[in-house]
Amino acid sequence: MLAESKPNVVFILADDLGWSDTTLFGTTKFYKTPNIERLAARGMTFSRAYSSSPLCSPTRASVLTGLSPARHGITSPNCHLAKVTLQAIPNASGPPDQKATLLESVSRLDTRYYTLAEMFHDNGYATGHFGKWHLGAAPYSPLEHGFDVDIPHWPGPGPAGSYVAPWKFPDFDPDTPDQHLEDRMAKEAVAFLEKHQDESFFLNYWMFSVHAPFDAKQALIDAYRRKADPNDPQRSPTYAAMIESMDDAIGTLLDTLDRLKIADKTIIIFASDNGGNMYNEVDGTTATSNAPLRGGKATMYEGGVRGPAIVIYPGKVKPGSSSAEIIQSSDYYPTLLELLDVKRQPGQDFDGISIVPALQGQSLERDGIFTYFPHAPGVPDWLPPAISVHSGDWKLIRIFHGGDGGRHRYKLFNLAEDLGEQKDLAAVFPDRVKALDRLIESFLADTAAVVPLPNPKFDPAKYRPELEGTATLKGSGGNASTKKAPQPAKPVAGWQAGGTCTLSLKNGSLVVTSHGGDPHLSYHLPEAFADESFVLMFTMVSDSKGKGQVFWQEQGVAPSFFRDRSKPFEVLHDGKPHDYAVNWSPEHPVLAVRIDPSTATGLMQISNIKLTTEDGSVLHQWKFDAK
Repeated sequence: MLAESKPNVVFILADDLGWSDTTLFGTTKFYKTPNIERLAARGMTFSRAYSSSPLCSPTRASVLTGLSPARHGITSPNCHLAKVTLQAIPNASGPPDQKATLLESVSRLDTRYYTLAEMFHDNGYATGHFGKWHLGAAPYSPLEHGFDVDIPHWPGPGPAGSYVAPWKFPDFDPDTPDQHLEDRMAKEAVAFLEKHQDESFFLNYWMFSVHAPFDAKQALIDAYRRKADPNDPQRSPTYAAMIESMDDAIGTLLDTLDRLKIADKTIIIFASDNGGNMYNEVDGTTATSNAPLRGGKATMYEGGVRGPAIVIYPGKVKPGSSSAEIIQSSDYYPTLLELLDVKRQPGQDFDGISIVPALQGQSLERDGIFTYFPHAPGVPDWLPPAISVHSGDWKLIRIFHGGDGGRHRYKLFNLAEDLGEQKDLAAVFPDRVKALDRLIESFLADTAAVVPLPNPKFDPAKYRPELEGTATLKGSGGNASTKKAPQPAKPVAGWQAGGTCTLSLKNGSLVVTSHGGDPHLSYHLPEAFADESFVLMFTMVSDSKGKGQVFWQEQGVAPSFFRDRSKPFEVLHDGKPHDYAVNWSPEHPVLAVRIDPSTATGLMQISNIKLTTEDGSVLHQWKFDAK
């Protein structure tokens, strides 16, 4: 098939951009997105567009394969971790306070899938990937999945250190000392467009924005700080500045397509990989607000999965049009096949459908869409492992084994009457629950999904249902449901609790009580310590679960604690004391340390903490009075 007769395709995927983070739906007074409005003026805007998952990697895999996370097995954003897992694995048991077990997610996009990029490549298109990937490093990078070009060839979950240079991508240096990453990515994408303007191309621009770390151009932050309304739930100047830079990059692409006079033969798809972030504290508040939707990223509510989406096809899709049809990330692949008149591979099936009828102003024929999320990250509005179905105005959430006697528990909402998902109607309409749950059961069987199991170690005495959905903002001790800036808990022996834990002292130990998710404790050292290598040593007794991690803060480096300045360590959660020693080599003097002792509920007692050099010289030692 000759690509010369086919239109170009530009796929723009924003990261963590919520339904209310643009000016498309009249839900924000603070953010400015004029270039996204330019997109909308050229094509069709979908008000009910859903990501395949409330987290990024599963959705990205669905875009490239047309398959649900229930089928491809990537259900959590763990694709940057060292362990390679190509088959989802059910855990046989879990902590005693949980009714269902969790899964071990697939951690790489398997090269056995015939991806969207491979389809374009095989049909003569030049293919380029720019920005975030988060589906695996080589041999699972974009270059092994059909892309000719991959910039910056980075497997991580977000920008390497910062949006504003200097950043820490290997072999990808800024052009100017304070260059913004999205400006640079747009520049690289423009070079690709210019190079291939006379041939058909597939430009996959998966933006880093607006994922953490939260930083932006200082002039923009200052400008938004002057405009921020303390009574508006969207009031983070930093986040608003990040959105503006994201929108500017989109404008750069549109300007280039117009300048090169190829806009009229270019399909553009714009979408987000999941809902807006409601669990990170930025500027003393949540990163954003998805109101009127409930919840946000990492939740099963609308705020976690509904986002903006626009499809442009000059001469085929009416400019400035809109649709209320339900679409999902896995629909884009079969849709492009139909738009390009390309046949699927022999034996190739999709969980998504072609949305071409919707693009033509018609209704879509489907029983529903399914969101499979067998995890329980401790963020505000979290739920235990669950799956949902959207069918018309109705949405049913099945919480695996969340009822009595190992039975499932359900939440039912009528989104036409209750967009904020405040009225659970499961008890009012039991027949509708059964009918929708039959759709869920059929979907799980069809996808051969690996599902959570009843937890044989469940102990009703340790079950805390009142904690479901409750969590503090990451990095704060406040309540995420309040409109006022959350106040951090008071330090205990100089240690500051963060995430989902509290601290106390007992019998000469620092006691960490974790409510799940991301418990951590940090300590600012009395001075900046400079050395080639450090060791943080401590003794810990734990009945929790999950790996541990030690972070350190370096002088003159932002943000304070970041994954690139951390070391994981294995933890024995057997209720017995064990000694741990975590070493690292910083590039700058160390100002503070942070311990993330687990990823689940439980009790941990930490003692004998000391910071040493590699040769054993003690730099700082902590002693806790017995109480």
